[in-house]
Amino acid sequence: MSKRKQHAPEFKAKVALEALKGEQTVAELASRFGVHPTMIHAWKKALLEGASGVFARGGRKAPEIDEEQVKELHAKIGELAVANDFLSRKLKPWTGK
Repeated sequence: MSKRKQHAPEFKAKVALEALKGEQTVAELASRFGVHPTMIHAWKKALLEGASGVFARGGRKAPEIDEEQVKELHAKIGELAVANDFLSRKLKPWTGK
């Protein structure tokens, strides 16, 4: 059983741009690049739909930080540090360290 081939985003963009140029048919591009014509249509559609995001103001969005989740994670880290310290002290008689 063969594994599905994974294509790099750069390759997908290259093929989609070639399809947008219209110099070759999708069938010709499919044989040239070794992919199915349906994939070329899907990549072309994705490129057209996502192209407006390239020119959006502000560039890339800053990742949103959920302060509540950060507090919960810090609390969990504290709990685990206390448990780790407790266990290391209780295991000293058996480890001899």
